[in-house]
Amino acid sequence: MAIAFCISGHGFGHASRQVEVINAFGALRPDQPIHIFTRASRWLLDRTLRVPVTIVEQPVDSGAIQRDSLLLDIPATLGAAARFEAQADQAAAALAEEFRQRHVGAVVCDVPPMPCTAAHLAGVPAVALANFTWDWIYEDFTADHPGFEDLPARLGARYAQAAAAWRLPMHGGFGTFHTVLDFPWIARRAQRDPADVRRQIGATDDRPLVLISFGGYGVAGLALAHHAGAPYRLVLSAGADQGPVALPPDALHLDRDTLTAAGLRYEDIVAACDVVVSKPGYGIVSECVANGTALLYTDRGRFREYPVMVEAMPAVLRCRFLANEALTTARWDDDVAALLAQPQPDARPLVNGADVAAGMLSAMT
Repeated sequence: MAIAFCISGHGFGHASRQVEVINAFGALRPDQPIHIFTRASRWLLDRTLRVPVTIVEQPVDSGAIQRDSLLLDIPATLGAAARFEAQADQAAAALAEEFRQRHVGAVVCDVPPMPCTAAHLAGVPAVALANFTWDWIYEDFTADHPGFEDLPARLGARYAQAAAAWRLPMHGGFGTFHTVLDFPWIARRAQRDPADVRRQIGATDDRPLVLISFGGYGVAGLALAHHAGAPYRLVLSAGADQGPVALPPDALHLDRDTLTAAGLRYEDIVAACDVVVSKPGYGIVSECVANGTALLYTDRGRFREYPVMVEAMPAVLRCRFLANEALTTARWDDDVAALLAQPQPDARPLVNGADVAAGMLSAMT
């Protein structure tokens, strides 16, 4: 029997953590075919998957509509979700037939509701493996946007058709699932020695490295040239396709081709840096937790996941708030120094969630 992964195309976090599960499952059960249904970044999948898979490029949810990494378009998000839900029964029937033709025996959702219905129609179990659910996210918006009041309940009814939810840390939602199991972190962990990585990317002095990381959406109006002469060195990540950014002369710009040629993965860069500057999202927070890197975070606007993470982060990683205005216009000398002076939290969370999930999926199929 095959296994199917249905992954939201929203951002990088959903796909990056499911790739960890897919790699672990593929290593554990190389005999079982793996099919991925998603519109997530093909570049990300092609670069990070290490086991054979079949990728079907089709949307399985509408996610959220971002103007950039910090700005969510709420009316557009709700409109897209309502349009997707209006044809979800038809989409679920078609996907169920795909599952039958591909001999799928179990479905993993992160975290689109529609494939839960498809799995139910196909007579196979589905599990939602995530830290939030879309009905919970949209519910926070509907009071201010009449006409969408029934949307969360309709999505929740689809989630209720799943066999279980495997809930990751820093979570919200999951109220309609009949069975909920709490899981350890799923996180990308560096495989390279940080000192070796620093030498390879040309960071040969003792200044702290500060990684700018805003995923696939970037930040509009981001300016960094005024960091010239700072007591830290900036590293611009490969993830953000946001056009030219003015950098200080000594900044390190690690684009996709550079990383590929060097044989480096993104988590290797996170571990080699002292501080990551980002918004709080599961992907980057989990990588900071797993690799012991501090997080200088900024407000990501109205997104229900944000306050959950802000409340929980101090227990598992060194973190400090940076206002949106300071992100784009100020130097961060005091913030970086204060952040690096913080002691590491006593908690050492388990980060083996991918292995746990792979073992449970193997038992199911």
